[in-house]
Amino acid sequence: MGFDKICTQSNTYLQNMKAVLQRVSHASVSVQGSITGSIHKGLLVLLGIEDADTDEDITWLSSKIVNLRIFDDENGVPNISVKDIDGNILLVSQFTLHASTKKGNRPSYIKASKPTFAIPMYEKMIAQLEKDLGKKIETGIFGADMKVELLNDGPVTIVMDTKNKE
Repeated sequence: MGFDKICTQSNTYLQNMKAVLQRVSHASVSVQGSITGSIHKGLLVLLGIEDADTDEDITWLSSKIVNLRIFDDENGVPNISVKDIDGNILLVSQFTLHASTKKGNRPSYIKASKPTFAIPMYEKMIAQLEKDLGKKIETGIFGADMKVELLNDGPVTIVMDTKNKE
């Protein structure tokens, strides 16, 4: 089921950009059986975008992702960033991060941005992450039915949002 079919109403409740970071030994995303992005040691980032998101949110979130000290140093203490380890980032758009489960048992996705707004923001996030990391990042395909495979390292999973700056 495509994004446009699920997300048919306009946004009336706004929060902000959300990201789920997973420290991974490896991760990949494929569309229709073809791998579109693949990384070894680094971060898998699932990204949800809303209409209230701004370029400032992208700048803040990208800097946090690249500099977050969640990789082990030589003493086994999570004290270094993905940038410090010359790690990689796989960015996957995921509008379901904005699911509302308040009413009933079928999630509502009205908070997630429509592609006309979300695609340019997603592309800006790719460019900002590449700038901040200093190298190309891997991606999925916006709005596609993607299959994500990963080996979570730790496991370490962190949820962030730009509204609360956490």
